[in-house]
Amino acid sequence: MAPSTTPAFWRDDALPFIEARYVEDGRTVCYERHFHDTFSIGQITAGRSTYLNGRLRETVGEGAVVIMNPGDVHACNPVADERWAYRMLYVDRAWLAGLQHDLGFDANHDLRAFSTAVTNDAALFAAFAALSTLLADESVDTLRKETAAVAFFGEVQRRLDPAPCVPRQDDDKVREAAEFISDNRTRRITLEELCRATDLSASYLIRAFKRRYGLTPHAYLVNRRVEYGQVQLRRGRAIADVALDAGFADQAHFQRAFKRLLAATPRQYRA
Repeated sequence: MAPSTTPAFWRDDALPFIEARYVEDGRTVCYERHFHDTFSIGQITAGRSTYLNGRLRETVGEGAVVIMNPGDVHACNPVADERWAYRMLYVDRAWLAGLQHDLGFDANHDLRAFSTAVTNDAALFAAFAALSTLLADESVDTLRKETAAVAFFGEVQRRLDPAPCVPRQDDDKVREAAEFISDNRTRRITLEELCRATDLSASYLIRAFKRRYGLTPHAYLVNRRVEYGQVQLRRGRAIADVALDAGFADQAHFQRAFKRLLAATPRQYRA
């Protein structure tokens, strides 16, 4: 089947600070010079295009990541008649400025613009692909998506324009985050309330949590839910009921997580 020439968009009311655009074949696309109020970042996944950003004019191809600050006048159009595929993320400037403040930039200033307009950083390209795929996956819950977004844009900041170091905060608060997750494992938890409960910034919490526990907050939550499910299965409860009570969207999600962590299905475990 030929790649679609119709752009696809992703957005989620639970994550209002970010929007995604996916184009599989944009050879007929033609952009005039324009700008966005959002911070924009994209990756070229196939073909080549001419990238204009201010005085920059460069041919970019597969593997490139392009960066546009809010207000940057830019355009990106395909080269010749060849398939051109790309993905874009549009991020609220206030949200990104808040992340920069968490990373150590002066909280009295607005978003600090990025000096890099294009990069071929392979690790950043791979991280972009992972995040954009994750966002579009309807089976993935909000906490995991938001955590991934914070981690990715923290990586963008560190790789493109290194931020000041944030002083190490009390690890007791990271332990409190784990306890909060454990106490609330069967219900929907947002990153915002986890930060409120511990008085930690999202970027610090994610890094410190993974450093201490070897897992992201979301992975830790899934682990706790599977453990809860094990207890309920040992009591002989129906798998579908256990899945919902444990906080999973449905039985299929529960089964996938259970097998991924325990190398056995819930039915095999209960038997």
